[in-house]
Amino acid sequence: MTGFSGPQDSTVRKSRVLVLGFIVGLLVLIYLLYLFNMQVVHTIFYQDRAKAVAMRSFTVPAQRGEIFDRNVDYPLATNIDSFAVYIIPAQLPADNRNAVFERLGRVLNMPESAIEKKIPARASQYFQPVEVKSGVDLATVTRIAERVEDFPGVTWNSKSIRNYNDIGSLSHILGYVGNITVEELQVLYNQGYNINSVIGKSGIEKSYDTLLRGKDGRSFSTVDVRGRQIGGIEDRFEAPENGKNLVLTVDKRIQKLCEEALGDRMGSAIVLKPATGEIIAMVSYPWFDPNLFYTDTSDEAFRTLSLDPHNPFLNRAIQSANPPGSTFKIIMTTAALEEHAIDPQKTITCEGRFRLGDRYFNCHLLHGHGPLNLKEALEESCDVYFYTLGLRHLGIDIISEYAKLFGFGTVSGIDIPGEIAGLVPTPQWKQQRFNSPWVGGDTVNLSIGQGYLLVTPIQLANAVAMTVNQGVIYRPHFLKEVRDPTSGETVRIVEPEIYKTAPISEETFKTVQENMRGVITDGTAAVVITTKAVDVAGKTGTAEVGYDDRWHAWFAANGPYGAPPEDQLVVVTMVEASNDWEWWAVRAANIIFQGIFAHQTYDEALKALHWGWLHNDRRKEN
Repeated sequence: MTGFSGPQDSTVRKSRVLVLGFIVGLLVLIYLLYLFNMQVVHTIFYQDRAKAVAMRSFTVPAQRGEIFDRNVDYPLATNIDSFAVYIIPAQLPADNRNAVFERLGRVLNMPESAIEKKIPARASQYFQPVEVKSGVDLATVTRIAERVEDFPGVTWNSKSIRNYNDIGSLSHILGYVGNITVEELQVLYNQGYNINSVIGKSGIEKSYDTLLRGKDGRSFSTVDVRGRQIGGIEDRFEAPENGKNLVLTVDKRIQKLCEEALGDRMGSAIVLKPATGEIIAMVSYPWFDPNLFYTDTSDEAFRTLSLDPHNPFLNRAIQSANPPGSTFKIIMTTAALEEHAIDPQKTITCEGRFRLGDRYFNCHLLHGHGPLNLKEALEESCDVYFYTLGLRHLGIDIISEYAKLFGFGTVSGIDIPGEIAGLVPTPQWKQQRFNSPWVGGDTVNLSIGQGYLLVTPIQLANAVAMTVNQGVIYRPHFLKEVRDPTSGETVRIVEPEIYKTAPISEETFKTVQENMRGVITDGTAAVVITTKAVDVAGKTGTAEVGYDDRWHAWFAANGPYGAPPEDQLVVVTMVEASNDWEWWAVRAANIIFQGIFAHQTYDEALKALHWGWLHNDRRKEN
């Protein structure tokens, strides 16, 4: 019968019930185990996640490290207390927003529209503070606090700003700081920077930003979904680590001496320690005042400086390359001696001009120097001698090779940004650049530091350092020490680093130095380098740049002549042809040598040199 179920069917049903019961029991057991795992085993994990959702963190900026000169007696860059003013959008009265903006704008001396742009209407429900203005002084904050009922939603907090203490020409060395840009943040985000970070923009501030900035702290607060702080026992604070203090190689007294010696002439001056690469002074005129960037008119000040045709942001010591003129004859003399290209006692007669084909190349002494040997040619800076030496005895390949041995055509790696490489021309370069072959006239011009050759003042200082060190250039640098901001202990000392060596004999360098000394005692600089405080060796240079009555003026020198390298200093001065012609580079160097080695100020050096008439020069008038 179809409706009958026998014992076999009953057994099957029981089996199915047992299987189903087993499955249900297994699922229940798994679920219980999962609940146990969540509520007991992972309790701490989920508690932490819940806290993270309810916590908000705020950056506490670290105090930026201070910067000192080598004497560590007065900070060049420090921080001053100031305030930042914020608005909490959700605490602004909806019907009175514009009135608050208008009152706050008057107090902060900023347009109402600028505040409104920072606090858009779509952010009106948020309790997260929005910075309106930083660098606010105590008096301004006090005005807000005294009438706090007129400024609902407005708050403030301490936020220091960078301050530079009477630095003058040190601005190109120290640089300045500013708010991080979106482009910078994209590169530096993984290094701990955030959208509110202050970052070095130039100079030492940029090169050593990671040391100076320290490590920001964090403030953690419990908040609701809108960001409203509700407090609680879980709130905590992680203190910031202040940035390291930096000690520079610069001597502020010598920097000031060079600054005054150069005066208001567009150009540069460098004092370098050849045995270590330490830069004792570096001046570039005109300079700028970085403190202008922290005022109410900072945008206007920055724009004005950027558009100034005299380029005050340009550090001419490392970012301006020009023909070195006759200072290049130091390299030519070295090549001639080392290559045995000419007997140094052999004379070449200068009649005032040099003929090449149907062209004539003049000497600076139009009636000629007469017969001169190599030493006399350097002393008198005879162009005809070096025309002949370059074209008929050395050739372009040897000249360019020695120029590169001395560091021309490459950056030195100085520890501030922006250095340019200059140019050492070659036949290959000219063919590629102008699609034109190298000709004899190019070699003639190059032989006296003219033509396509471009050199920066720091490169010329390195070249003189190589003659002093007899074949070694140490990388020029500004950082001397890194110190702990709390204890003052030195945590790092910068050791000299070899930048370039040249396989040139000591005898050659000794002879070159002797010839450079002759420039001072018997040659072109004898009437100007009058200091008795130190024996100087050097070379003058006058470079033509298209003017009929003005030239670039160079002077590259070292002293005390004959002393060990560790006791010597290299001085390079350069005055651009845009100034009225007065051959000032040599005169400035004379003042610098006198002031350094006689331990005198600018005014004292002038008096010692019997140059009292300079007290009425244009620098004093302005």
